[in-house]
Amino acid sequence: MRYEDDDRQSSNVDDRRGQGGGGFRFPGGGGGRGIQIPIGGRGGMSITSLLILGAIMLFFGINPLDVLLGGGQGIPDISNMPQQQQAPRRTAERNNPFEIPGLPGAEPAGQEKPVPKATDEMKVFISRVLADTEDVWNQVFQSFGRKYKEPQLVLFSGGTQTACGTGVSAMGPFYCPLDQKVYVDLVFYDELKRRFNAPGDFAQAYVIAHEVGHHVQTLLGISDQVQRAKSRVSEREGNRIQVMMELQADCLAGVWANLNDQLKSRLESGDIDEALNAASQIGDDMIQKRTQGRIVPDAFTHGTSAQRQAWFKRGFQSGEMKACDTFKADDL
Repeated sequence: MRYEDDDRQSSNVDDRRGQGGGGFRFPGGGGGRGIQIPIGGRGGMSITSLLILGAIMLFFGINPLDVLLGGGQGIPDISNMPQQQQAPRRTAERNNPFEIPGLPGAEPAGQEKPVPKATDEMKVFISRVLADTEDVWNQVFQSFGRKYKEPQLVLFSGGTQTACGTGVSAMGPFYCPLDQKVYVDLVFYDELKRRFNAPGDFAQAYVIAHEVGHHVQTLLGISDQVQRAKSRVSEREGNRIQVMMELQADCLAGVWANLNDQLKSRLESGDIDEALNAASQIGDDMIQKRTQGRIVPDAFTHGTSAQRQAWFKRGFQSGEMKACDTFKADDL
């Protein structure tokens, strides 16, 4: 991605790295309260066991928020994506941000650890990506008469408390709709590069854009409709609905990539390939094959590699939210 030293960094970044995350609160239970699982000690769970548990959840495509918000009658009745005023499709001037064509676990508590320079540089990058999502989605929402509420992005190390329970790094980046925040442990990007063979700065930006896509779904009321629909169906059908939601977030990430490039000329050669590769490497079928040697479609919660690539590409090629109605698609 093309960034310069004077490019804006978001002020909505909460850096909690080096702070303790406490025990692991497994999302679930009545009234939004979780089950506290102590770390270490007699009858407790070791850090290693915790990370293994989190890794299993991640690798099998289990979204910890599904446990919190309920799982699995039918596809939610989600209306068409908002329509925006159209503008001539041309590349916007860098200095005119309003010309957007096509708008339709845990570390022990204690003294804070020094942050390595590499992760400081990553924080700057993530802050700039988040600023870009703010600039695009503010304009998109304004175009159909709504106000965009900017999410906060929390950087943490090991584990951190959220309104959805305690998040741990092994879960990977995630969005909590109850506090409308995106949570990221920067260690994930090393995993994305080394373990999932998905290097590149735009691969990293794609992950942030996907989580912000979930925030857009929350603001539009889609997330609530999805959770209500899932509570009335079987686990198998609930997984199918969850896949639609995740693929829509991929599509919205593609819409953002298109509009952001029109707005700020961010894309460089190979960037979109990096995003498509990342989408492929974290598809349910790829993860299941890598971790268990076989593919179980009924257990999919995020979509196959091909589906994730296709919906990101659809959003990017159209640059319009109306292209992202996965819930009415004849074929995912």
